[in-house]
Amino acid sequence: MYRCAGCGAPLFSSNTKFDSGTGWPSFWSPAEKESVEEKSDRSLLMKRVEILCKQCGGHLGHVFEDGPPPTGLRYCVNSLSLDFKKSDEKNASAEPKE
Repeated sequence: MYRCAGCGAPLFSSNTKFDSGTGWPSFWSPAEKESVEEKSDRSLLMKRVEILCKQCGGHLGHVFEDGPPPTGLRYCVNSLSLDFKKSDEKNASAEPKE
């Protein structure tokens, strides 16, 4: 489980991680939809969607609409915003919780 480096909240499962070819950790879905907040970002003269930890408000990266199935999304995350903790294999799910 990838957790917020700031507060420890669970954010992304390794089951949804994929190699986007960008060099950034990329996931097709958060572990739970309510763990990540989305916010419009118009910095750098472009329109993007910033992702933040819902629990502490920490900046995680951005989400783009060029990811793989089943969501078609690419959560492109700054590795410094994440802390990896091994989770119980029996409780890990490839599908995000709604």
